[in-house]
Amino acid sequence: MIRPALSVVVPCYNEAACLDVLHARISAAARAVVGDDHEIVLVNDGSRDQSWAVMERLAASDPRLVAINLSRNHGHQLALTAGLDLCAGERILIIDADLQDPPELLSDMIATMESESADVVYAVRRKREGETFFKKLTAAAFYRVLDRVTDTPIPLDTGDFRLMSRRALDALLSLPEQARFIRGMVAWVGFRQVPFPYDRDERLAGESKYPLGKMIRFALDAVTGFSTAPLRLASHMGLVLTGLSLLLFAYIAIGWISGSAVQGWTSTMLVVVFLGAVQMFVLGMIGEYLGRLYVESKRRPLYLVADVAGPVKGRASLGYRAGDRGDVTVSPILPELPEQQ
Repeated sequence: MIRPALSVVVPCYNEAACLDVLHARISAAARAVVGDDHEIVLVNDGSRDQSWAVMERLAASDPRLVAINLSRNHGHQLALTAGLDLCAGERILIIDADLQDPPELLSDMIATMESESADVVYAVRRKREGETFFKKLTAAAFYRVLDRVTDTPIPLDTGDFRLMSRRALDALLSLPEQARFIRGMVAWVGFRQVPFPYDRDERLAGESKYPLGKMIRFALDAVTGFSTAPLRLASHMGLVLTGLSLLLFAYIAIGWISGSAVQGWTSTMLVVVFLGAVQMFVLGMIGEYLGRLYVESKRRPLYLVADVAGPVKGRASLGYRAGDRGDVTVSPILPELPEQQ
């Protein structure tokens, strides 16, 4: 396979208003660095607007653009996985479609990669324009809590905006888990990784695709995918409660022996409710990990491709795309004709 020098992978969900400007800016940034030796991979993650129609139009006008239409909405991380799986570049830039991460930083990121002999250049956010105080606060808290509980050091204040070498991406694609936290998985594969500080812009158009519910789900995937700390916390709480139960039993026994009545319905109910809450928390943590094991055990493909526009050079190793698994065309069965008399 003759690989292009650069692939730019962009997961998209309801980004029709951004795509024309996105294509123009990415194309200009890529040409400034590698000329025409690049590809732009846009992944339509089951958008409900005109994103796929715009992608088809762009692919028809630009032979370096590949548009991949997933069969349904798979979520940002799996859509990104599909783009990474099907791209073919020697270097790969990951960027979101909302243009909060400026594609014009590509040349500086490549210069950093070359000067530092790095396999990954990850962008670190100094400022986050156009985001609410609540979003900034929860994001900062999330990354710092994650850093404390995970077994793999994950850089603070980083998203998926990064530049990767082909060998780093191949290592990433060898990880087949379903619940994917890509920035953590990139940190886990190792190699030389260096930071690239930048200021994040406001969204060009549309609204955030990560409401509070998705943010919580994303945080759970991150913690349960890279740490067993919640299970250890449940075990420690169990040991503490066992010790407290023994002390309470000793107190009740001493009161019974001395003949003093053990009173206090309120305190009794408080203990019962507290123990019940802790048990539910422990069961919830165990259930979260068991649920991940259940999903992984089914071994389903990570993504399903419905349509493609443009020249796809990669092969689907983690998902399903017709033609990448030895699919054959079956001739229709024709009815037998009666013999001529």
